[in-house]
Amino acid sequence: QRAMMPSAEATQRLLERLEPVSEPEQTYRLQMLELCQTAAPFARHQFEPGHFTASAFILSPDRSALLLIYHAKLERWLQPGGHVEAGDPSLVEAAYREAMEECALERHELELLGDAPFDIDVHEIPARRDEPAHLHYDVRYLFRCTTTSAQAGDGVLDLAYVSLDRINERASDASVLRAVRRLQTLGVPSHQRGT
Repeated sequence: QRAMMPSAEATQRLLERLEPVSEPEQTYRLQMLELCQTAAPFARHQFEPGHFTASAFILSPDRSALLLIYHAKLERWLQPGGHVEAGDPSLVEAAYREAMEECALERHELELLGDAPFDIDVHEIPARRDEPAHLHYDVRYLFRCTTTSAQAGDGVLDLAYVSLDRINERASDASVLRAVRRLQTLGVPSHQRGT
């Protein structure tokens, strides 16, 4: 089962090929490369400094809106995503799984736009009863949903397609808004250049 987790070596190669487009992303990339050298970079119980997560930015079929879920614990509108689990052979597969679980989608309804991560982000998760504060090293992939059949799935209170120019009206977070600005700058390409 352990062999089915992503490999630190493959993740390191993925990050080395990534070309950061901003100063924050350059910093996040360096932090992620350091995380690859830790004992268990994908284990959700590695709290020092934290662990990798994977998420999915999912565009509507016409690419004008982003599919956001209302996160019960954080009480914010965010992209689908979460921890890497045993059985996820790579970060992109973890992103696929999270999107399917949280948005009740089938794999064939998700079109991956580009092989490389669309965005990366490092953010703090506040301490909870059974977990100390720690960092999530989030690797984000861009998808287009080919249907309008998404529904709130596991642990999701609500879900909605939000027009790219109206996401700032929702209770979201800075990293989502940064990614949306990037989408707007890119003109939402039909597909990104893979690596």
